[in-house]
Amino acid sequence: MPRFGTVLFDLDGTVVDTRELIRQSHRHAVTTVLGRDMPDDELLANVGRPLTEQMAAFDADRAQELLEAQRTWNHAHTAELIRPYPGVGEMLAALKGAGCRTGVVTSKSGPTVQLAVDALPEVAARIDVLVAMEDTSVHKPGPEPVLLALDRLGADAADACYVGDAPFDVAAGRAAGVTTVGVTWGFFPAGAIADADVVITDVPALQAYLMGAA
Repeated sequence: MPRFGTVLFDLDGTVVDTRELIRQSHRHAVTTVLGRDMPDDELLANVGRPLTEQMAAFDADRAQELLEAQRTWNHAHTAELIRPYPGVGEMLAALKGAGCRTGVVTSKSGPTVQLAVDALPEVAARIDVLVAMEDTSVHKPGPEPVLLALDRLGADAADACYVGDAPFDVAAGRAAGVTTVGVTWGFFPAGAIADADVVITDVPALQAYLMGAA
């Protein structure tokens, strides 16, 4: 029997492997607009926040230029570089087969999310609700995106969890009153998500936990 009636997921670094896509998109923007080289840890430090905030962290005065350069490169290369983490499609199928409601809660913009979803039908077909950046005025680490997903699903926070790889995900889930599940295969090390209720290191273990087998 599933552990939760509703399971919500972050997208990047949780359901889909976008590390190379985002790394190259950010590097293109920073190199093209600012003429700078930047180490990966600095490029990816704010993944999980809205892209506008990530670009402003590089240069607040040129954030819009950076945003446009990043999105143009990202959209052109999404289908080429995005992929689900191994086992995620099967895990989602198992959850749906057991009667769980599922959702994705992300800080990505709607059009960018749609490109990702279109490239991954095995994920898209098994998600009941999608909350993107434009759906709320306050974003992670605030609770609003998670609460909106619960509302759209008619779900109770006490019977729900939020799975993510970033400290922003853990904070948002906790503020929304759901169980928080941190995963270590994404953008952030285990120490960054140590405050999660549960920390899980691989997809099979996540499936076992969500299905009540662990």
